[in-house]
Amino acid sequence: MPQLKPAEQRVADALASHALPAQVIVLEQLATTAQMAADALGVEVGRIVKSLLFKGKDSGKPYLLLVSGSNRVHEKRAGQRIGEVLERPDADFVKLHTGFSIGGVSPYGHPLPLATYLDDALHDYGTVWAAAGDPRSVFEITAADLERTTGATRIDVT
Repeated sequence: MPQLKPAEQRVADALASHALPAQVIVLEQLATTAQMAADALGVEVGRIVKSLLFKGKDSGKPYLLLVSGSNRVHEKRAGQRIGEVLERPDADFVKLHTGFSIGGVSPYGHPLPLATYLDDALHDYGTVWAAAGDPRSVFEITAADLERTTGATRIDVT
């Protein structure tokens, strides 16, 4: 097994700190999109968790949305549910608040806790797969464990 990069190790440590059975798996190929991850794992794209960071238009606050790979965030409606207009931030904002580069953003291992929202659709699957800090790494988890350990609020993102 390849040695984990520091970002991947942060995720592995976070998973262990929550006593989750999930293991960081390093894939043979990059999985920078939900479809690429689904293809690499041989699962349907809906089981891939997209960890998307948005920025509050007025507050500048970061919001992490954990979204099913088969869904597209309807920014206006999701913002109404969260309580603030959402904007897409630049790569520097994402890296600053998550500690990860776009394509490898994980639900775990951030420098500070983030306001987190979980797509209801993820509960349609027995388990889901999320990025583990790098475009080449993932871990498997139940949506219920993901919701509980990230402190996420469930919302409909579409």
